[in-house]
Amino acid sequence: MRLPALGVLLLLSMPAAAFAQSAGEVERCFQNPASCPSGAPPAAPPPAAQRPAASPDYATVLKSSEAERRKLQESLHILDKYNGPIDGNLQSDASEKAIANWQKGHGYAAVGKLTPTEALALNNEAARVPIKRINPMPAASAPTPTPAPAPSAASNADALKALRDNQAERRRTAEPKAQAAVQALVRDLTAYIAAGGKGVAGDQFTAFAKWYADNKAAGRGFGDIKPTVEDYGDAKSGEAATAEVTLQTLQGDTPQSQCMMFAWIEGNPRKHTQAFSCDDVAGVEKWKTDEAVKSAWR
Repeated sequence: MRLPALGVLLLLSMPAAAFAQSAGEVERCFQNPASCPSGAPPAAPPPAAQRPAASPDYATVLKSSEAERRKLQESLHILDKYNGPIDGNLQSDASEKAIANWQKGHGYAAVGKLTPTEALALNNEAARVPIKRINPMPAASAPTPTPAPAPSAASNADALKALRDNQAERRRTAEPKAQAAVQALVRDLTAYIAAGGKGVAGDQFTAFAKWYADNKAAGRGFGDIKPTVEDYGDAKSGEAATAEVTLQTLQGDTPQSQCMMFAWIEGNPRKHTQAFSCDDVAGVEKWKTDEAVKSAWR
């Protein structure tokens, strides 16, 4: 019985290093698995989970002011990527195609929409490029090419004038149709008031019907209706028109005016009709964006 007890005692008295690997041994074990006592290194810790990449921000540019969106279209035009109307509609087929073409040539994802960084890069590039560039001669016919002369301020001014003349011509072509559409609207508004609140104008423009009902309940009379064409152009479902209309009411001998914006797609009956307060610029622009309006007026 003593010998087994002595063996146990000897085992207990052995140093802990005989049973455990040092830090250096563990490192050598990972570098050379054959040197491990067990023949295999300890399992490596699992890699840390990677965070998903943030989605590109395309909404900021699409919701920017009309002036900023028009500038982007002008930059695309200067770079010979876009020949459509300068109307601020970056979601038209022509605008998205031009943006995708520019993105493809600059190493961006060709999605047809711009992030704020891409929009800044586009405008900066256009600011450095002349509006009309002179195509260089082929290398074969010009063994010692010389740089093309920088365009003069006069040539840039001529190009801008040509662009504005083109816009003016589109407006002259659209004006008869735009005026006819707005006058037809005024006839329907006038007929609705004359009929005591009955007619297609109230059915198509519920905000106008409410305006009429509220003023009639307050005992007010109704005076002049004065329209102005606000915009006109092609949309995805027809010819789109927006009109700013001043509606006059009478409280005794005192006239009062209210401005409403009417938007619709031409037809019989009109389609996609909306009426807004003239202060609701965002609402009107959203309607145009939703309808993909390509302005021939602005």
